[in-house]
Amino acid sequence: MTRPLLQVEGISKRYGARVGCLDLSFDLWPGEVMGIVGESGSGKSTLLACLAGQLRPDAGRVIFDTRERGPVDVLGMTEPERRWLARTDWAHVHQNPRDGLRMGVSAGGNVGERLMALGARHYGRIRESAIDWLGRVEIAADRVDDRPTAFSGGMQQRLQIARNLVTGPRLVFMDEPTGGLDVSVQARLLDLLRGLVRQMGLSAIVVTHDLAVVRLLADRLMVMRRSRVVESGLTDQILDDPQHPYTQLLVSSVLQP
Repeated sequence: MTRPLLQVEGISKRYGARVGCLDLSFDLWPGEVMGIVGESGSGKSTLLACLAGQLRPDAGRVIFDTRERGPVDVLGMTEPERRWLARTDWAHVHQNPRDGLRMGVSAGGNVGERLMALGARHYGRIRESAIDWLGRVEIAADRVDDRPTAFSGGMQQRLQIARNLVTGPRLVFMDEPTGGLDVSVQARLLDLLRGLVRQMGLSAIVVTHDLAVVRLLADRLMVMRRSRVVESGLTDQILDDPQHPYTQLLVSSVLQP
Protein backbone atom coordinates (compact mmCIF):
# COMPACT_ATOMS: atom_id res chain seq x y z
CA MET A 1 0.00 0.00 0.00
CA THR A 2 1.38 3.39 -1.00
CA ARG A 3 2.03 5.77 1.87
CA PRO A 4 2.80 9.49 1.82
CA LEU A 5 6.38 10.47 1.08
CA LEU A 6 6.04 13.43 3.45
CA GLN A 7 3.56 13.98 6.27
CA VAL A 8 3.37 17.46 7.75
CA GLU A 9 1.45 17.66 11.03
CA GLY A 10 0.58 20.88 12.84
CA ILE A 11 3.68 22.91 11.96
CA SER A 12 3.84 26.28 13.71
CA LYS A 13 6.64 28.82 13.93
CA ARG A 14 6.72 32.15 15.74
CA TYR A 15 9.28 34.94 15.78
CA GLY A 16 8.54 36.52 19.13
CA ALA A 17 5.08 38.06 18.83
CA ARG A 18 4.98 37.56 15.04
CA VAL A 19 3.58 34.32 13.65
CA GLY A 20 5.51 32.78 10.74
CA CYS A 21 3.17 29.87 10.10
CA LEU A 22 0.38 28.39 12.18
CA ASP A 23 -0.83 24.79 12.54
CA LEU A 24 -0.16 23.67 8.96
CA SER A 25 -0.75 20.05 7.94
CA PHE A 26 -0.71 18.16 4.63
CA ASP A 27 0.51 14.96 2.98
CA LEU A 28 2.73 14.82 -0.08
CA TRP A 29 2.57 11.64 -2.16
CA PRO A 30 5.30 10.00 -4.26
CA GLY A 31 5.59 11.72 -7.64
CA GLU A 32 3.39 14.64 -6.58
CA VAL A 33 4.25 18.34 -6.88
CA MET A 34 2.74 20.69 -4.29
CA GLY A 35 2.66 24.42 -4.96
CA ILE A 36 2.51 26.96 -2.13
CA VAL A 37 1.53 30.51 -3.09
CA GLY A 38 0.86 33.71 -1.21
CA GLU A 39 2.02 37.29 -0.89
CA SER A 40 5.28 38.26 0.80
CA GLY A 41 5.00 37.64 4.53
CA SER A 42 2.28 35.00 4.18
CA GLY A 43 4.48 32.34 5.78
CA LYS A 44 5.28 30.17 2.77
CA SER A 45 9.07 30.55 3.00
CA THR A 46 8.97 29.93 6.76
CA LEU A 47 7.02 26.72 6.14
CA LEU A 48 9.50 25.57 3.50
CA ALA A 49 12.45 26.26 5.81
CA CYS A 50 10.79 24.23 8.57
CA LEU A 51 10.15 21.30 6.23
CA ALA A 52 13.72 21.36 4.89
CA GLY A 53 15.24 21.38 8.37
CA GLN A 54 16.62 24.91 8.07
CA LEU A 55 14.33 26.24 10.81
CA ARG A 56 13.10 24.39 13.88
CA PRO A 57 9.34 24.87 14.31
CA ASP A 58 7.80 25.54 17.71
CA ALA A 59 5.28 22.73 17.24
CA GLY A 60 4.43 19.92 14.86
CA ARG A 61 6.04 16.95 13.13
CA VAL A 62 7.57 16.34 9.69
CA ILE A 63 7.57 12.63 8.80
CA PHE A 64 9.62 11.60 5.75
CA ASP A 65 9.54 8.10 4.26
CA THR A 66 13.27 7.39 3.94
CA ARG A 67 14.65 4.71 1.66
CA GLU A 68 16.58 2.89 4.38
CA ARG A 69 14.52 3.33 7.56
CA GLY A 70 10.98 4.03 6.38
CA PRO A 71 9.00 6.89 7.97
CA VAL A 72 11.20 9.05 10.24
CA ASP A 73 10.45 12.27 12.14
CA VAL A 74 12.87 14.70 10.51
CA LEU A 75 12.78 17.03 13.50
CA GLY A 76 14.06 14.24 15.74
CA MET A 77 17.07 13.49 13.54
CA THR A 78 20.59 14.41 14.53
CA GLU A 79 22.35 17.08 12.48
CA PRO A 80 24.57 14.51 10.67
CA GLU A 81 21.45 12.46 9.81
CA ARG A 82 19.73 15.54 8.37
CA ARG A 83 22.83 16.45 6.35
CA TRP A 84 22.94 12.93 4.91
CA LEU A 85 19.25 13.18 4.00
CA ALA A 86 19.92 16.51 2.29
CA ARG A 87 22.63 14.86 0.15
CA THR A 88 20.63 11.77 -0.78
CA ASP A 89 16.82 11.86 -0.74
CA TRP A 90 16.42 15.64 -0.70
CA ALA A 91 17.44 18.54 -2.93
CA HIS A 92 16.97 22.30 -2.58
CA VAL A 93 16.73 24.70 -5.52
CA HIS A 94 17.24 28.25 -4.24
CA GLN A 95 15.88 31.42 -5.81
CA ASN A 96 19.41 32.80 -6.02
CA PRO A 97 21.56 30.08 -7.61
CA ARG A 98 24.62 31.47 -5.83
CA ASP A 99 23.09 30.10 -2.61
CA GLY A 100 23.14 26.60 -4.08
CA LEU A 101 26.43 26.64 -6.02
CA ARG A 102 30.11 26.92 -5.20
CA MET A 103 31.04 29.87 -7.37
CA GLY A 104 34.79 29.17 -7.26
CA VAL A 105 34.41 25.60 -8.53
CA SER A 106 33.89 24.59 -12.18
CA ALA A 107 30.46 23.62 -13.51
CA GLY A 108 31.54 19.98 -13.66
CA GLY A 109 32.98 20.20 -10.17
CA ASN A 110 29.70 21.57 -8.82
CA VAL A 111 27.80 18.59 -10.18
CA GLY A 112 30.52 16.08 -9.28
CA GLU A 113 30.79 17.26 -5.67
CA ARG A 114 27.37 15.88 -4.82
CA LEU A 115 28.33 12.49 -6.26
CA MET A 116 31.59 12.53 -4.30
CA ALA A 117 29.65 13.31 -1.10
CA LEU A 118 27.95 9.94 -1.61
CA GLY A 119 31.24 8.11 -2.07
CA ALA A 120 31.95 8.33 -5.81
CA ARG A 121 35.71 8.39 -6.41
CA HIS A 122 36.32 7.44 -10.06
CA TYR A 123 37.23 10.75 -11.73
CA GLY A 124 36.33 9.62 -15.24
CA ARG A 125 32.86 8.40 -14.27
CA ILE A 126 32.19 11.49 -12.16
CA ARG A 127 33.14 13.77 -15.06
CA GLU A 128 31.06 11.68 -17.46
CA SER A 129 28.00 12.00 -15.19
CA ALA A 130 28.60 15.75 -14.84
CA ILE A 131 28.75 16.23 -18.61
CA ASP A 132 25.62 14.12 -19.04
CA TRP A 133 23.73 16.26 -16.54
CA LEU A 134 24.97 19.51 -18.03
CA GLY A 135 23.47 18.28 -21.29
CA ARG A 136 20.17 17.50 -19.60
CA VAL A 137 19.91 21.09 -18.39
CA GLU A 138 20.98 22.47 -21.79
CA ILE A 139 24.53 23.49 -20.93
CA ALA A 140 27.09 22.58 -23.59
CA ALA A 141 29.74 19.99 -22.70
CA ASP A 142 32.53 22.42 -23.57
CA ARG A 143 31.45 24.59 -20.60
CA VAL A 144 32.18 21.80 -18.09
CA ASP A 145 35.39 23.46 -16.86
CA ASP A 146 33.96 26.99 -16.76
CA ARG A 147 33.10 28.50 -13.41
CA PRO A 148 29.52 29.60 -12.64
CA THR A 149 30.70 33.22 -12.55
CA ALA A 150 31.05 32.98 -16.35
CA PHE A 151 27.40 31.90 -16.73
CA SER A 152 24.25 33.97 -17.10
CA GLY A 153 21.64 33.90 -14.32
CA GLY A 154 19.52 31.40 -16.22
CA MET A 155 22.51 29.12 -16.83
CA GLN A 156 23.49 29.33 -13.16
CA GLN A 157 19.99 28.23 -12.20
CA ARG A 158 20.13 25.31 -14.65
CA LEU A 159 23.53 24.34 -13.21
CA GLN A 160 22.08 24.41 -9.69
CA ILE A 161 19.31 22.07 -10.88
CA ALA A 162 21.88 19.66 -12.36
CA ARG A 163 23.90 19.72 -9.12
CA ASN A 164 20.78 18.88 -7.13
CA LEU A 165 19.28 16.18 -9.33
CA VAL A 166 22.42 14.23 -10.27
CA THR A 167 22.04 11.94 -7.25
CA GLY A 168 18.39 11.11 -7.97
CA PRO A 169 16.67 12.67 -4.93
CA ARG A 170 13.06 11.80 -4.14
CA LEU A 171 11.97 15.20 -2.81
CA VAL A 172 12.97 18.62 -4.14
CA PHE A 173 12.31 21.88 -2.31
CA MET A 174 12.06 24.83 -4.72
CA ASP A 175 12.05 28.38 -3.39
CA GLU A 176 10.97 30.84 -6.12
CA PRO A 177 12.92 28.81 -8.74
CA THR A 178 12.30 31.35 -11.52
CA GLY A 179 12.44 34.52 -9.42
CA GLY A 180 14.60 37.31 -10.81
CA LEU A 181 14.88 35.83 -14.31
CA ASP A 182 13.67 37.42 -17.54
CA VAL A 183 10.29 36.17 -18.77
CA SER A 184 11.75 34.28 -21.75
CA VAL A 185 14.36 32.63 -19.51
CA GLN A 186 11.64 31.74 -16.98
CA ALA A 187 9.58 29.95 -19.63
CA ARG A 188 12.54 27.89 -20.79
CA LEU A 189 13.51 26.98 -17.23
CA LEU A 190 9.95 25.97 -16.34
CA ASP A 191 9.71 23.70 -19.37
CA LEU A 192 12.99 22.11 -18.35
CA LEU A 193 11.89 21.63 -14.73
CA ARG A 194 8.53 20.17 -15.73
CA GLY A 195 10.23 17.66 -18.03
CA LEU A 196 12.76 16.58 -15.40
CA VAL A 197 10.15 16.26 -12.63
CA ARG A 198 7.93 14.04 -14.79
CA GLN A 199 10.80 12.03 -16.27
CA MET A 200 12.35 11.28 -12.87
CA GLY A 201 9.06 10.85 -10.98
CA LEU A 202 10.14 13.46 -8.45
CA SER A 203 8.06 14.80 -5.60
CA ALA A 204 8.49 18.54 -5.09
CA ILE A 205 7.30 21.44 -2.99
CA VAL A 206 7.37 24.70 -4.93
CA VAL A 207 7.10 28.02 -3.10
CA THR A 208 6.32 30.96 -5.36
CA HIS A 209 4.24 34.09 -5.75
CA ASP A 210 3.87 33.39 -9.48
CA LEU A 211 0.66 31.55 -10.39
CA ALA A 212 2.04 30.70 -13.83
CA VAL A 213 4.75 28.63 -12.14
CA VAL A 214 2.30 26.53 -10.13
CA ARG A 215 -0.06 26.21 -13.09
CA LEU A 216 2.73 24.58 -15.07
CA LEU A 217 4.44 22.54 -12.32
CA ALA A 218 2.07 21.75 -9.46
CA ASP A 219 -0.53 18.99 -9.16
CA ARG A 220 -1.94 20.45 -5.95
CA LEU A 221 -1.93 23.95 -4.53
CA MET A 222 -2.03 25.58 -1.10
CA VAL A 223 -2.81 29.28 -0.82
CA MET A 224 -1.37 30.99 2.26
CA ARG A 225 -2.34 34.28 3.85
CA ARG A 226 -1.28 35.63 7.24
CA SER A 227 0.51 32.43 8.23
CA ARG A 228 -2.44 30.13 7.50
CA VAL A 229 -3.68 28.05 4.56
CA VAL A 230 -6.89 29.67 3.29
CA GLU A 231 -7.51 27.29 0.37
CA SER A 232 -6.09 24.02 -0.92
CA GLY A 233 -6.90 21.51 -3.63
CA LEU A 234 -6.11 20.55 -7.20
CA THR A 235 -4.18 23.34 -8.92
CA ASP A 236 -6.41 23.74 -11.97
CA GLN A 237 -9.54 23.60 -9.86
CA ILE A 238 -8.36 26.37 -7.53
CA LEU A 239 -7.02 28.62 -10.30
CA ASP A 240 -10.09 28.15 -12.51
CA ASP A 241 -12.68 28.38 -9.73
CA PRO A 242 -11.17 30.00 -6.59
CA GLN A 243 -13.47 29.92 -3.56
CA HIS A 244 -11.71 32.06 -0.95
CA PRO A 245 -11.88 35.86 -1.47
CA TYR A 246 -8.10 36.15 -1.15
CA THR A 247 -7.51 33.47 -3.79
CA GLN A 248 -10.05 35.18 -6.03
CA LEU A 249 -8.09 38.42 -5.64
CA LEU A 250 -4.79 36.69 -6.48
CA VAL A 251 -6.20 35.05 -9.59
CA SER A 252 -8.02 38.16 -10.82
CA SER A 253 -4.91 40.32 -10.41
CA VAL A 254 -3.01 37.99 -12.74
CA LEU A 255 -5.79 37.81 -15.32
CA GLN A 256 -6.33 41.56 -15.52
CA PRO A 257 -4.84 43.15 -18.68
